Order: sequence, then C-alpha cells, then structure tokens
Amino acid sequence: FKTLGDTESILATHHAAKHRQPPSMTAKEHAAWLGALDGMYALALWNPKAKELILARDPMGIKPLTRTNVDGSLLFASEVKAFHAHEHYQPHIDEVAMAARLVWEYPLDGTTLLKGVHQVRPGTVERWTVNQRGEAVLIDAANIERQTLHPTEEWNPSHQAPALLESFVEGVQQRLMSDVPVGIVLSGGLDSSLVAAVANEAAERAGQPVPECWTVAESEDNPDWRAAELVASHHDLVHHQHLLDEESFERRLPQLAWHGEDADVTVMFFHPLFEHMAKHVKVGLCGQGADELHAGYPRYGQLQHHGRQLSRRMGALPEPMRKALLSGELRNEEGWYRSSHDPNTVTNDLETMLNFELEHGQLSNFQLRLVDRHSMAHSLEVRVPFLGKSHRKASYALPNEWKRTDGREEKAALRQAADLTGLPKEIVRRPKLPAGRATSPTLLDRFLHDRRSQTEELLDHYRPWSPVLRGQEELVLGLALFEALHLNKDGHLKTQRSIDALIAEVISP
Repeated sequence: FKTLGDTESILATHHAAKHRQPPSMTAKEHAAWLGALDGMYALALWNPKAKELILARDPMGIKPLTRTNVDGSLLFASEVKAFHAHEHYQPHIDEVAMAARLVWEYPLDGTTLLKGVHQVRPGTVERWTVNQRGEAVLIDAANIERQTLHPTEEWNPSHQAPALLESFVEGVQQRLMSDVPVGIVLSGGLDSSLVAAVANEAAERAGQPVPECWTVAESEDNPDWRAAELVASHHDLVHHQHLLDEESFERRLPQLAWHGEDADVTVMFFHPLFEHMAKHVKVGLCGQGADELHAGYPRYGQLQHHGRQLSRRMGALPEPMRKALLSGELRNEEGWYRSSHDPNTVTNDLETMLNFELEHGQLSNFQLRLVDRHSMAHSLEVRVPFLGKSHRKASYALPNEWKRTDGREEKAALRQAADLTGLPKEIVRRPKLPAGRATSPTLLDRFLHDRRSQTEELLDHYRPWSPVLRGQEELVLGLALFEALHLNKDGHLKTQRSIDALIAEVISP
C-alpha cells in the first residue's frame, strides 16, 4: 500500500489475484477476487496488455454504474447525464423499460428509462475488449455474489437476537471509520433510529466524535419529525432540523428530477436533507436496506392484493409491451441475462417476493439510487450499514415468520434486536410509514391538485402508458420533468426554470 485511501484495497486485491492467474482473467476469475471486498463500489479497471476492461459493481448495487454503446465506443459513468458529453449520443425513452417502471414502481434489472442505456447489474463483473474493427464488445460476465434468502426453520429471540444485533453493530462500526466527521440521516423510523442509537454507542466506545443527526419534514406536527426529536433527545444527539415550505418544494422539483434521473417526485425530502448535511459533514449513514432484508413494506403483508395490483397494471399495457415484460425480454444488448416478470409468480409467497426484489432492482434501482444520486449531488458520501456482509448473512437466514406474516408486526426479528439497545420502546414498536408521503403529504397533495388540468393533457401525451399512469398522477408529472430535462443536451440549463414552464414544453414542444 502506498496511500491511506480505502480505494487502494481494490488495486491490492486485484494485484494479488493477477499473480495467481493467467494474464487474461475470465469474468468468473475476476468475480472471485472482487468477492473479497466488503463495501460499496463501482469500478472500471483497464488492462492495457490484454486490451481488456472490467466493469464491476458491489453486490447490493449501492453505487451506480451505467453504460451505453455509441458508434462502437463504450461509454460508462455513474450517471446517465454524463453521456451527453459525447457528440453522437442521442437519448430516447425506452418504452418497454418505462412500462416496467410504471408497473413495478422501479426500473427492472439492468434497464434505465433510456433506450440503449444499461446498468451493470449489482454484484456483477463484465469483461470488455476491442475487436479488430476497433469496436467495444462484451466478452463475458459473472456474478460476484448472488443475493438469495435461505431461511432456517427456527429462530429463538432470546438466544439469537443478540447475534442479529451484533451483525448490524459490526456494519455500523465499519462505516463509522472516516477521517472526516460522519452524520446520520434520522427520519424517525425504526431503521434510521437504530442507526443513530448504535452509531452513538459505537462512537463513544471507540472514543470518536458522536455523529450529529439531520431531519427534514414539512411540519413540526409531522409524526416522523416528532419521532426523530424523541430519538435525538433520548440519546442526547445534536439534531439539525429543517422544514420544507411550498416555495422551496416546487423550486427544488426540477433539481430532484435532474439529479434523480427518474420520474419519482414523492421523495422530495432527500435533496434538501443532503444539501443541509453536506454543509457540515462529508460522510453520512442511512437506514436504507432494512425494509428489503426484513420485509418492512406493507406490500409484503398483502401479497395477494399487491399481485392483483401489478396484474391490473400489466393488463393495461399495450400487447407488445405486456408480452415483452411477461417473457422477461427487456431490451438488453448483451443478451446474457433473462428472467420472467410475471406478477402472479413473483407474489406467490414472501420468500419469492423478497428474492425477486433483491435480484431485480427494487433496492438498487430505486431506494439506493435515490440516496446515491441526491447525496452525491452535494458531494456527500452516504454509507448503508444494514447492507454490510455480516448483517446480510444474518438476515438471509431468518425464518419468514420473523420477518412478516399475517398477524405479526413487520420486521419482527429486527425489533427484537432493537429491544436490546437503548432506543425508546415507542420507537422500536413504531409502524412503518411511506417515506415520501409521510414527510411531505400536504405539499404533495397540493402540488398534484393545482396541476390537474396539466395532468390530463400529459395523459394524452403519454397515450401508450396512460391506462397505467391514470391514478398515479405524481408519476405523470414526474415523467414530464424527466422528459423535459433528460431528452436533450441542455437539460442542466433548465433546472432553474419553473415546473409549469417545463411541463408546458412537453405538452407543446
């Protein structure tokens, strides 16, 4: 090692593996050494002797890595908007990928919303080379680590809750290591509160500065706001609180759409939250990942209802789009990955549903993407302790009935572990609330109400998807902002324009 930077561990691990392998390693051989890494990464390594490039992404997809092929040249970046730097790059919406986004509420697999632009899948390494015509071609790809549940038959909270908690404590301790101050995203829910409580205790034991916390909501009467105050007060944490107002909410929406590269406008709090944090710290910890590992979302307790909802949306699509989704034929230039996306199969039982969402993008393409895009927009590195190797291993082995089933509270095992910390009992037993709606419900409702006529015009503009979009007004308006900002090369110049001006541009180009 020549530096103290953690990034050098990648090169050191690769260097050690290279000495044990032939000059040109297969994707599977690269996957073996990448599997030794624990953390978040998206990387590209060029081997000039073999004329090979490897692209790889951490097992959970915490960090993004997208690519496209333009005139035989491979372009890759952490954000799609970077491709505008290539003079021949022309963005177009991928209609089938967009249809999948509207049905499932997140992009599936390695798709983005743009035609010919793909993500390197989480936990995947790809090997590229240049052919005799000077064109970039994919040689092979391999999984670094598969995310699959393997529940045991029994789990005794008296004996095993301490081990589950310890697996999480290990992840927090590792992610507190930093040569700059670390902050905590404190929403008031169980997950972020557990991060705050454990980080507080871990920092005190290690003699490190206790992390400060940040909360954003639209009102001091918001239940999340009050819960966050209780946690901060109980643990004597420095607590930064910021209120969203209507003017700020609407002014920030174009920036949300620009940085987020998606059609979702319900997670408005992320952008101002990270902006405020970045004024004080350069590293943050958040509670993302717990709901996917421990079945925290309401849909996990209503699988039949959720399956019917997905099937209704799927049935409203034009026939070609529906067939493409049901057969798993999402447009995929490499052609090495294919899987069915039939809602009736996916929602058959809890284990199948959890495995599908871990494998096909709910966590990486929605939750983690939002956190990464909006934190990095302010040069803030946000780490995800729930997704450390130790806690993933422990949570994958939990019996389904200790995650969520009828008659039992969600995340039952995690709550048993949280009982062993100093968190207030009312926080440990607090039910899950939807983040976007819970943080700014009045602002969102008013925003949607004031634009009903524009929404109707946009539904006509998006005719192929209108049967699916109807009833999801926030997605209609979000899609318009996405189109206005991301389908041309000067989108970054438009983020200061008003929402209404951007929507009008889409309706009447």
